[in-house]
Amino acid sequence: MQRMFGTDGVRGIANRELTPELAYKLGKAGAYVLTEAVRKPKILVGMDTRISGDMLESALVSGILSIGAKAICIGVIPTPAVAYLTRKYKADAGVVISASHNPVEYNGIKFFNGSGYKLSDELEDKIQYIIENDFKGISIPFGEQIGRKIVKSEGALKDYIDFAKSTIDGDLKGLKIVLDCANGASHITSARAFKELGAEVKVINNKPDGININNKCGSTHPEQLMNIVANSGFDLGLAFDGDADRCIAVDEKGNLINGDLIMAVIGKDLKDKGRLYKNTVVVTVMSNMGLDIALKKEEMHTVKTKVGDRYVLEKMKEGGYKLGGEQSGHIIMLDYNTTGDGLVTALQISYIVKKSGKKLSDLASMMKNLPQVLVNAKVPNEKKNIYREDEEIMEKIGEVEKRLDGCGRVLIRPSGTEPLVRVMLEGERQSEIDKIAHNLAGLIQRKANS
Repeated sequence: MQRMFGTDGVRGIANRELTPELAYKLGKAGAYVLTEAVRKPKILVGMDTRISGDMLESALVSGILSIGAKAICIGVIPTPAVAYLTRKYKADAGVVISASHNPVEYNGIKFFNGSGYKLSDELEDKIQYIIENDFKGISIPFGEQIGRKIVKSEGALKDYIDFAKSTIDGDLKGLKIVLDCANGASHITSARAFKELGAEVKVINNKPDGININNKCGSTHPEQLMNIVANSGFDLGLAFDGDADRCIAVDEKGNLINGDLIMAVIGKDLKDKGRLYKNTVVVTVMSNMGLDIALKKEEMHTVKTKVGDRYVLEKMKEGGYKLGGEQSGHIIMLDYNTTGDGLVTALQISYIVKKSGKKLSDLASMMKNLPQVLVNAKVPNEKKNIYREDEEIMEKIGEVEKRLDGCGRVLIRPSGTEPLVRVMLEGERQSEIDKIAHNLAGLIQRKANS
């Protein structure tokens, strides 16, 4: 059987691939694996605003209770809040029901250990092994040993907001900011935090109805935010994804400030304060080559990992690094939280703007992006490796690499959460790499679906 866990937990179309039955088994096996040595363990459970969240939460919690653990349900709340609160409440584990930036029909289940970190491959494989072996050899409690469910929502929101606010040294008075909450988990926390810090705030896409999460809004669709900031005199805009572990920004001119640019600005600020360990930022192979060039000019360095914030985090822990992230807006600051935290990122970039007295466009001008294009090829999950197996595709990739040598690069990788192969090119001329990328993605898609 193929691996159940992807780069960010178990994910699929809710009620088709990610069924209540599977959610129950994940809750049961996950609770067992993560609390095996704990008597009367407690597990935090949060979720985003998807309509399928209630269904999956009921099943997941049933699984947790069936193994004798206590489930503390904190309702709709950002993923990084669960990571933080798992530590604050001294829970034995945390679980988030979310498909992050994906459309509403998807949902996912991802676990945190008691220290607030995502699970290792080994622990995920152990959970899958227990499920596939139908829980053989595992003692199932009964009577008074069955777990209880506790609901704790409003207090959890306040505790997370207070934590996020504490990560900056002052207030945000005098700043005019637009927040795009993607009709997701940040619709309360982000607006409240910025208002309590004194910023003048306009909030958009903060009326979730269970269906409109990530729908033409948020970090994956920032066009509305860019237009409002550019035409209404705001200092900056900030967009989150559905579970608010990502944040991207928009400068006062309406220009997009992606994760690479955010890491450049925050990284320089940390270096100037002597707080950037080894003057190094951990990035993925998807980061633009312009980031390497910009950091080198500031006598800073990058360490690269494969795509996925979990791999960034692993490298950060391994090397003791303090800042890392992805172009998509997953920014990890280990001085504050154990995972990407959209609200903390948003507050950090806003505070840098305020205390520097500079425009965000001026701060971000330290980095110039090389032209880049990303094209998705839709492929069946079982054909995601075709670009490394099909001779015609491999030959074409070789030709492209030779053509771009010294002035760009090609990167092809399968998505860890969707039935896609992503084709990314960087080069000197946008029109040229656009054509090459679409031709290459078209070839992969045709051959994978033929």
